[in-house]
Amino acid sequence: MPPKAALKLKQTTGAGGKGKGLRPVRDDDDGATHTEAGDQGDDWMQPKSLLKPEDQLELSEAELKEEFTRILTANNPHAPQNIVRYSFKEKQYKQISSVDQLAVHFTLDGNMLHKESDEARRQQARLEGHAEVTSSKKYRKGHSEPAASELGEPAEGSGAAEGEGAAEKPAEGAAEARDDGATPAPAKPEKLTNQFNFSERASQTYNNPYRERGTATEPPPRLNFSANVSQWEIFDAYQEDFAKQEKNKEKKVVPGRKEEDTKKKKLTAVEAQGDDISKIAKSAKIIERMVNQNTYDDIAQDFKYWEDVSDEYREQEGTLLPLWKFSYERAKKLAVTSICFSPRYKDLFAVGHGSYDFLKQTRGMVLFYTLKNPSYPEFIFSTESGVMCLDIHPEHPYLVAVGFYDGSVGVYNLTENQNAPVYLSTAKNGKHTDPVWQVRWQKDDLDNNLNFFSISSDGRVVAWTLVKNELEYYDVLKLTLEGAAQDGPDGVQLFSLGCGTCFDFHKDTDYLFLVGTEEGKLHKCSKAYSSQFLDTIDAHHMAVYKVAWNPYHPKIFITCSADWTVKIWDHNIKEPMFTFDLNSSVGDVAWAPYSSTIFAAVTADGKVHVYDLNVNKYEAICEQAVVAKKKTKLTHIGFNPSHPIIMVGDDRGYVTSLKLSPNLRKMPKAKKGQQIEQGPEVEIAKLDKILSLVREPEPAKKA
Repeated sequence: MPPKAALKLKQTTGAGGKGKGLRPVRDDDDGATHTEAGDQGDDWMQPKSLLKPEDQLELSEAELKEEFTRILTANNPHAPQNIVRYSFKEKQYKQISSVDQLAVHFTLDGNMLHKESDEARRQQARLEGHAEVTSSKKYRKGHSEPAASELGEPAEGSGAAEGEGAAEKPAEGAAEARDDGATPAPAKPEKLTNQFNFSERASQTYNNPYRERGTATEPPPRLNFSANVSQWEIFDAYQEDFAKQEKNKEKKVVPGRKEEDTKKKKLTAVEAQGDDISKIAKSAKIIERMVNQNTYDDIAQDFKYWEDVSDEYREQEGTLLPLWKFSYERAKKLAVTSICFSPRYKDLFAVGHGSYDFLKQTRGMVLFYTLKNPSYPEFIFSTESGVMCLDIHPEHPYLVAVGFYDGSVGVYNLTENQNAPVYLSTAKNGKHTDPVWQVRWQKDDLDNNLNFFSISSDGRVVAWTLVKNELEYYDVLKLTLEGAAQDGPDGVQLFSLGCGTCFDFHKDTDYLFLVGTEEGKLHKCSKAYSSQFLDTIDAHHMAVYKVAWNPYHPKIFITCSADWTVKIWDHNIKEPMFTFDLNSSVGDVAWAPYSSTIFAAVTADGKVHVYDLNVNKYEAICEQAVVAKKKTKLTHIGFNPSHPIIMVGDDRGYVTSLKLSPNLRKMPKAKKGQQIEQGPEVEIAKLDKILSLVREPEPAKKA
């Protein structure tokens, strides 16, 4: 019997195609058994090949090298920005300001143990025991087959019969078949190596316990209401609401005073406790004036003592000496729209600031300056609309009436520490619809209530009365244009209204006043007649900017206009007595308070013109430019009631004080042995003497 063929171990590949093993291979030539090693050595010596997914894109080298810049920001572009929540506190939907910008791209839950902990040691021991068991099983499996072959072979030299050998051949074939079938058993597929060098880590952290808090709120009360509304019900509702408002106003009058008293007491208590500048306000103001007097000592000396000696050598000419220049930082870009001296305090004057350009209307200011402190205003009032005019009450100098660009009028009280006016007209109580160009205080009415008049471009002359906490008004006059009536759709005649620009009341005749219009006309009016004029004069070709009665003569008044002229009139004669052409638009004119024949005017070319009819009836005795820049326009002028100075305002917010030289304030010289006659009669006679030279002689009466 030939010996059994030995098994030859052949190299086999696993299911993955990577791992290579050894298997027994039979050698038929010599019957010896040997093993064949792999052709390429061990696995770790072999190079690793990349396994690409089937759906991976094939990119060229240029596409692979192309860079794509990505800017990472903390904001989530997909986060909603318009989330709203209902707020029960405010009873409305409110937009949430903070939005969650967190976006989760990857999460991995894992666990990690410290290697020296008990749990880690137990796991390590368990893993080591499992490795020993698997290695012993592999060892047993490798050595079981050779042992079985050795046990299955018969001993050599045995005297067995050939029949037995023939019977064993099929058995040996079955054994070989069984061995061949058991040898190529598929091995476990090995895990693919990670192409990205990724190492898996896990950790276990402490999870904070969650707490939920909730509140239940009561829903806001709701009520469904429905009704049919008619015109009568709407009217009744408005009447009830108006009656309630009137009652509330009446109730607030007395309690308001009590509250103010309590507030004043509290303020005085607080002031008494702590150090406050108000305690030394008067002393600080005196020191400030003393410092300013030292600073402007040379100007103060000129104001008090300087006289132009050169006037002795020229009889019909005079000069103006510039003194202080008043300005405020916040009012430099606003034009000077009005100048008014206080009737009681001769050094105090008010200045209104606004704008004559309707395209540049912003705000306004009312400033009070004193000659004792030219560096800073005494009182400052800011207004929302531009100030167009103002007037100080002759008997109550702490009350100032102001007209605004938006058509409203107001009254400020200097004794109250508040920036807002104590009285202000609104659309409810008849404010003007156009800018208010002039306001003027009048004598108290029969009920001893303070009142003033205003004129506006809307064609109305309105009288305002201060009653309790309100302004009551009535229209004194409406400036209708003659021959301008038009037929309306229903056949009703519609009258166009003229634009009033200025007015002035007679000093003696209380009911008589003059009105100047933008059309150049001059109306003589009466307070008793609201529907017609006493007389109308075609005074100028352009807008009349100022009309003023002579402070001494009851029949003479003066006007100035944008047509470059200044005219002097007798109110009984429709032709002007004197006409002066100043070669530029005349913004303002004013009579001198010390003489009936002297007046001054300012023009848009920056010059001041001073006339004395008693010296020269044809030309100005002083024509002087008082502004540094050529484009600066002079807007208003005012004489100080006691000192020989004038105040001039321009469109850049500056007010310049000028001292009149001796020739501009000439007094009649006393003759030897005679006293100088003074008084209004002398001034009237002096002016009548000049006017008699230009008046036409009255026709002689027939016998």
